[in-house]
Amino acid sequence: MAEEIGESTPAVSFDYELYEGDPDHLRTVAATPPLISPWIDPASLKLKHRIGRGPFGDVWLATHHQSGADFDEYHEVAVKMLHPVEEDHMQKFLNKFEELFPMLRRHSGVCWLHGISILSGKVLSLTSYMSNNVLFFSVAIITVTIHLVMFCQICIAMKFYEGSVGDRMAQLKGGKLPLPNVLRHGIDLAKGIEGLHSIGLLVLNLKPSNFLLNEHNQVILGDFGIPYLLLGIPLPNLDLDLRIGTPNYMAPEQWEPKVRGPITFETDTWGFGCSIVEMLTGVQPWFGMSIAEIYDSVVVKQEKPQLPKGLPPAVENVINGCFEYDLRNRPLMADIIHAFESSQNGISNDGEWIGIGSRSFLEKSGSSCYTSWFLSKDHFQVGDTVRSRKIVNSCKAKSMDVPEGTIVGLEKDTDRGGFVLVRIHGLHNPQRVSVSTLERVTSGFVVGGWVRMIEENNHHSSVGILHSIQRNGTVAVGFLGLETLWKGQCSELQMAEAYYVGQFVRVKENILTPRFDWPHKRGGAWATGKISRILPNGCLVVRFPGRLPGDVSSSYLADPSQVERVSFDSCPGIVEKYQHAEDFHWVVRPLAITIGLLTALKLGFFVGGNARARLKMGKRNQQQGDGNAQDGQSGGNSAWLPQPVANILFRDGPPTATATATAR
Repeated sequence: MAEEIGESTPAVSFDYELYEGDPDHLRTVAATPPLISPWIDPASLKLKHRIGRGPFGDVWLATHHQSGADFDEYHEVAVKMLHPVEEDHMQKFLNKFEELFPMLRRHSGVCWLHGISILSGKVLSLTSYMSNNVLFFSVAIITVTIHLVMFCQICIAMKFYEGSVGDRMAQLKGGKLPLPNVLRHGIDLAKGIEGLHSIGLLVLNLKPSNFLLNEHNQVILGDFGIPYLLLGIPLPNLDLDLRIGTPNYMAPEQWEPKVRGPITFETDTWGFGCSIVEMLTGVQPWFGMSIAEIYDSVVVKQEKPQLPKGLPPAVENVINGCFEYDLRNRPLMADIIHAFESSQNGISNDGEWIGIGSRSFLEKSGSSCYTSWFLSKDHFQVGDTVRSRKIVNSCKAKSMDVPEGTIVGLEKDTDRGGFVLVRIHGLHNPQRVSVSTLERVTSGFVVGGWVRMIEENNHHSSVGILHSIQRNGTVAVGFLGLETLWKGQCSELQMAEAYYVGQFVRVKENILTPRFDWPHKRGGAWATGKISRILPNGCLVVRFPGRLPGDVSSSYLADPSQVERVSFDSCPGIVEKYQHAEDFHWVVRPLAITIGLLTALKLGFFVGGNARARLKMGKRNQQQGDGNAQDGQSGGNSAWLPQPVANILFRDGPPTATATATAR
């Protein structure tokens, strides 16, 4: 991925043709037109000069002429000219915009929208091929095919604002804002983002240069979610197909939403945290780094922006939570607003924190490893079926204090670490249980559980992780291959085999071409790896501890629907069990070889020692025999030796008693 990300390539250029009036085919975008029409006659817009440039287009200063029976007005506007898109794909964007336009008009936290206009253009695409016919000589025939591709450029006109938070920071010494201003601006921003989330819209491009200041010195959003509206629409700039947003402020899942996603409301939380850090320090996160370097730091190395010291504990805590890599553990905008508003009273006139306490802590639940922000996203009600929460991403058995029960009573503020009364089957009195230790069970499903689609879909993995389930059976699931959460009914799902960190997995034998590259063992079989991390969409990050140091990448991704678990119990024979032992660590094989060599050496020494002892005993017996012969005893001193050995010691055969007597 890092090798694929390069510098931004220039957008496709072409000649523009202004449509005269409102085109008929644009008027029929929606079957039922809204009460407020977003369409602007292109002839009423007069562009002056460019005032900004972003990853998705340029911003121009312009005038918008509006006239009627009793009025004739000119408004100074800012026009966002998005990068050209093919006319076939433009309709998807326009459908979304027309549906959201009335709601955006009523949202005070977003820039005032005048409307939308379309510029059209044409691009000639040349396709050629060559064929060689050899008779007596080579003849090359070149055929050129000309394709006329219609491109359209979307222009969004909005009220022109004199400055932004980024402009104000550039005017200050050190480029940073005082803490009281950061808290005030942060509250305005969080409320504006929360309003967009309430209509199902994500911003995905949060940064100080997009935080505009109105006439009351209030901060409003200059980007109402253009990257989100462009999801699924191919852009001429290939670099933008690999990311959604501005690199310095992008969450890990924004870089590869189909692989590391899904993109959710918590994705904006990361961008909000980066923006607050820049306001406090005056330094852009990952300043001076290339796009590939930022990707390596954020996605591969999992690094996080550093916060300055001296912040209110609640603010420091919630901003640290913005950079949780599991997006489900990040706070929502309501949590951020609560932390910022509660800290405003503890700020002195010179902008210093004067409240009690200064130590940062991350609100984690010790029993479940979830943050309190995750736990507070599901509000319990009387009548809910609950059970003890399992440890996240762990296969360790946990004692079920509440195997399954029904909530019969609530304490106040149960969404922030309170207690509930649970009636458990077999117990007469209800039990008082902490909310953080419970999870709601609806139709047999729980948030965080593994699910499988009953009818498989070729566009994405069939196995995913449940993110939310409503009491009416509506669910939201993260599936590998989808940029956003899949939403449907629990009747379309069934429980799936769970995967945990630390388990060993390998690609199923019937999978010939897995979704991601996967290494092989000697002999061609799929290698076995160990799960090191599980992404919110169920994508498995697998490492191969059995590979020697220096091997090609030891970390791979895997589709949970294409792998199977491997354990000693599933290995049928001793050889397979040993091969599985090699998967635990690369040192197993060298250690086995070393032990084998030491065993062989020890056996050799043992055999050699026995042989030497036998030889020594033989020599000793021979010497005793020679001594007896010298004392006049019988001369059969070699009779105890085998014939071959006697022939070697006495080349002419062993001496006889007669020969010995004659010699005397």
